[in-house]
Amino acid sequence: MKRTILIAGLGLIGGSLAKGMMLSSKNYIIGFDVNHKTLTFAKENNIIHEAAADFADSAKKADFILLAAPISETIQLMDQLNGIIFPKEVIVTDTSSVKQIIIEKAEKFSNRQITFIGGHPMAGSHKKGITAAKAHLFENAIYVLTPSAGIEQEKVDALKDVLKNSRSKFVQLNPDEHDVMTGVVSHFPHLIASSLVHQARKWGRSHSFLPNLAAGGFRDITRIASSNPEMWQDIFYHNRYKMSRLLGEWIDEMQFLKKLVDNDEKKDMINYLENAKTYRDGLGTEEKGAIPAFYDLYVDIRDQTGSLASVTQLLAKHEISINNIQILEIREGITGALRLSFSSREKQNKSNSVLREHGYETMIQK
Repeated sequence: MKRTILIAGLGLIGGSLAKGMMLSSKNYIIGFDVNHKTLTFAKENNIIHEAAADFADSAKKADFILLAAPISETIQLMDQLNGIIFPKEVIVTDTSSVKQIIIEKAEKFSNRQITFIGGHPMAGSHKKGITAAKAHLFENAIYVLTPSAGIEQEKVDALKDVLKNSRSKFVQLNPDEHDVMTGVVSHFPHLIASSLVHQARKWGRSHSFLPNLAAGGFRDITRIASSNPEMWQDIFYHNRYKMSRLLGEWIDEMQFLKKLVDNDEKKDMINYLENAKTYRDGLGTEEKGAIPAFYDLYVDIRDQTGSLASVTQLLAKHEISINNIQILEIREGITGALRLSFSSREKQNKSNSVLREHGYETMIQK
């Protein structure tokens, strides 16, 4: 017998999970979204089996409900769920990147037919919407589950089975622990990236060539500032107390760093940079994290007609898909003029081998 799964919110996250779930013949996927065009696209492109215009009616049909809307909208949908008279027990989960407020809401449910298990698939993209959805978006990504106390393990396992085609790596955390850690490695970096962009924008008023110089490494470290502003404002609001604490700690850190610079404390500065390098180099590289990961390969190519096409055609011949291509205007610290980005370490290494076999100079920068 098929299990019916309702996915409420068919953006990048919900659409990608739907695509993965559609790979299993055990699943019947109902999609709900407030955007009619999104629903039409999802149905016409076989991302879902059925498009639903009414959330409550479709929820009554479901065995599993996945809330993949922004946090504030997810909370509103949870309020609706609590008032629905279900004909059977239903397992509900979400995809919000802030968990404590979600779990607190779930623990106030009076509806005993609902088992709520918090969830957060920790992968994404700079793109958004159903058209950017990919079945492999969460492959090797960490998928955090935050079940409330007293939830039977068999129900957690049932949810994992529904989500298994995402090919994620599941971990269980308590909500506060999750929010602290994602605040440090995901939410807070978005604030810092945005602040760096604002600083560059202000200096650009008096230094007109600055945007040209910022096209290399600066674009890399501020890439996440290009993410959806409305979505991130919602995240910052619901995790605002931890964001405020992290900002305070960052200000103290910057004051300390300013002192090292002002006083030309060479030894301490070297130690500071060495400690940062050591910790950064020891971070995991095989798993996707909270910030979308890319696996880059630098290629030295000649400045002549057809050079770029030769590289891309060679990789295409070996059925290697390139996620992004950038011709680097500034080559500081690297040997190549062309940067190719891949979705996995496997594709990066395979491309490196293929290009080297054909005489290209390449470099993988860790």
